Amino acid sequence: MTYCVGLWLEQGLVMLADTRTNAGVDNISTFSKIFTSAAPGERMLSLLSAGNLAITQSVWNCLCEGLQLDGEHHTLLTVPSMFRAAQLVGAAIRHVYQMDGPALKEQGVGFDVSLILGGQIAGGPVRLYLVYAAGNFIEATPDTPFLQIGEHKYGKPILDRALTHQTSLEDGVKLTLVSMDSTLRSNLTVGLPLDLLVYETDSFRIRLQQRITEEDPYFHQLRESWSAALRDAYRRMPLPDWFSEPGLSGGP
Repeated sequence: MTYCVGLWLEQGLVMLADTRTNAGVDNISTFSKIFTSAAPGERMLSLLSAGNLAITQSVWNCLCEGLQLDGEHHTLLTVPSMFRAAQLVGAAIRHVYQMDGPALKEQGVGFDVSLILGGQIAGGPVRLYLVYAAGNFIEATPDTPFLQIGEHKYGKPILDRALTHQTSLEDGVKLTLVSMDSTLRSNLTVGLPLDLLVYETDSFRIRLQQRITEEDPYFHQLRESWSAALRDAYRRMPLPDWFSEPGLSGGP
């Protein structure tokens, strides 16, 4: 299992992924699930992946080698827009399905893949997409400025409560790390180290790309601070007034 999250903010993008792959309780490995394709000064595209590792790696290799799109051969370095890039990712998924889908089905293995594509190409805005196993996709909007794949349910509440499209890149990094920490604490199939990428609008270069390990001092401080803040907030919450009602015994 995995957890990946992408934020689409006014200032740019924040992309975060864990690195754990799980093929059984005795077969745990570490693989990067974030891929980048960039031409400094002209474009920066980043891809987060979840699902079957062999499928996601095949899709990425197809994107690097190129595919036919509208009668022309394209890679992520040649598509003219982010919308076309999302279409190319969808085409790569369908291509891999045509090659490997029948064999996987014979072995009882589902075609499990989902991808988050974010970036900017000169002449267009920053955009963020979630591409499904069928090759279709949706786009982040100001009302929903984040997209998740994998084991997302534990990390979603903090983003729902605190994130807006106007959130700064620095606060976006904090929120994605808290979202990831909530997932790490609740699901053993998601694990460190983490891969973080930050992109600033119209820069056409990666502002920050960081591998975060268990020993990272900032991540350790953030985890402890968040836990302490939650405990403090819980203690300061008022007790339910039901216990003061006549005839009701007991207490917390």
